[in-house]
Amino acid sequence: MFKEFKEFAMRGNVVDLAVGVVIGAAFGKIVDSLVKDVIMPPLGFLIGKVDFANLFLTLSEGKIPGPYASLDAAQKAGAVTLNIGVFFNTLISFVIVAFAIFLVVKAMNKLKRDEPAAPAATPEDVQLLREIRDLLKK
Repeated sequence: MFKEFKEFAMRGNVVDLAVGVVIGAAFGKIVDSLVKDVIMPPLGFLIGKVDFANLFLTLSEGKIPGPYASLDAAQKAGAVTLNIGVFFNTLISFVIVAFAIFLVVKAMNKLKRDEPAAPAATPEDVQLLREIRDLLKK
């Protein structure tokens, strides 16, 4: 059983998948930072000094009544919130990751494209029949 597991684990596909998962996790952290630290602050500033990470609606107040200065304060007070800003950040992260994956897959497909195969050689009997046909036309 150990031998079978070793063969399974050392197949190229499994190792490629493991590498892809590790790189994907690191890439996800980079994109998350890009969205939270680079894209959203200027976007919030342009919209009117909105901090998207703290954009939420209070559905039900917690033990400590609101208004709450931040999402963290509302959650610590036990308030039920609709976290619109967190969702918006996640949505932008998804779009960036999906676009990056699209570009990678597109590049890989472009590299993998093989030249079209040459047409198969015409069988000898078909060639002879064509020559006879051409002679009969004359």
